[in-house]
Amino acid sequence: LPGRNSDQIRKAAGHAALSVDRDGAARRVERHREGRRLTVRQGETGVASIEVEDGPAEKVAAAYVRIDREARALKTGGETRTLDQLRADVALDLLLGGQGGKAERAEVFLYMDLFTYLGVKDGPAELAGHGHLPATLAREIATGAGTVLRRIITDPLSGQVLDLGRDRYRPTAGLDEFVRVRDRECRRPGCHRPAQACDLDHAVPWEFGGHTDADELIDLCRRDHRLKDEPGWVYRLAADGTLTITTPTGQSYDSAPPPLHEPRPAEEPPPF
Repeated sequence: LPGRNSDQIRKAAGHAALSVDRDGAARRVERHREGRRLTVRQGETGVASIEVEDGPAEKVAAAYVRIDREARALKTGGETRTLDQLRADVALDLLLGGQGGKAERAEVFLYMDLFTYLGVKDGPAELAGHGHLPATLAREIATGAGTVLRRIITDPLSGQVLDLGRDRYRPTAGLDEFVRVRDRECRRPGCHRPAQACDLDHAVPWEFGGHTDADELIDLCRRDHRLKDEPGWVYRLAADGTLTITTPTGQSYDSAPPPLHEPRPAEEPPPF
């Protein structure tokens, strides 16, 4: 141990453990590799982290080599990004299914008041699954090349979604989109999984008389969707969109889709 740093000592200890307990090491390796998962952590305003935890070492190493190689290829004389920034950009572009370093199509729900978009106001916007963004960053995202803007009609007093501008078990594409835009995130209080990654579910189960319409459909992440079907859980959706969840112990929690804007006085003309 003398003269070795902490990383060298850790590797030496690992080698010793492998040497004296090879069967146990094999079991530990199998257990760790079975625990692989993808995690997302929301950071400060406008940033987040995505990480593959306990991924197979050989695949992680190969992935890093590819990302590093493509990042270094982009580091030409006119490139102002650092290698760390290039690696991060390349990795995200590859995850989105394209060529490293090139912008790829991605779908996010960014909610911004029309006046903020036009630069008349600087109210904060909201990115589903992340939280609020300053107006400058929201406008930068909204005005990116290839960005598709969608008009959303809201109730001027409550701020709730009324229409996106468009009786069966599976909702139509328009209804599916409407509910996801309205809910933004999983409807269980405290869960912030974006609506695009959630299941569309009937508040009243279909087999018990539920209807496939906006008044009875909600977004639930896969885990909360399964929890809803467990005995003792009761979900009720009110006409105003408020979801009341009653647990098997009798406790109730309310969840309502957040309005897209603050209530406006009746005399203020609504934005076009």
